[in-house]
Amino acid sequence: QLQLVESGGGLVQPGGSLRLSCAAPGFTLDYYMIVWFRQAPGKEREGVSCISNSDGSVYYVESVKGRFTISRDNAKNTVYLQMNSLKPEDTAVYYCAVVEVPPVKALCVSSRVVYWGKGTLVTVSS
Repeated sequence: QLQLVESGGGLVQPGGSLRLSCAAPGFTLDYYMIVWFRQAPGKEREGVSCISNSDGSVYYVESVKGRFTISRDNAKNTVYLQMNSLKPEDTAVYYCAVVEVPPVKALCVSSRVVYWGKGTLVTVSS
């Protein structure tokens, strides 16, 4: 059973940065399309960014475009989410997930999730 492990969350001031990591001990993550989701208090979970398993192409929702960067390090078998210029509204539990590859890249944030991580909390507050 593939297990996803997120790390890197914490408390940061508005305008600050954090880098989240997603690892899968014993599995090769570059075989899979990975999506970062988040769930803010009282809100539904939303997908924010995806990275392809085939060509490394990426996708971002509008609310994080230009501030967040998703990437892979295949040597470390890890997917990252670099988050810059953080805002209080970015406060959420962030999850990485393996998803089914959609027919259109932009649909990746709503693709069926095959495996979930347990999440890491990001709090943006002064």
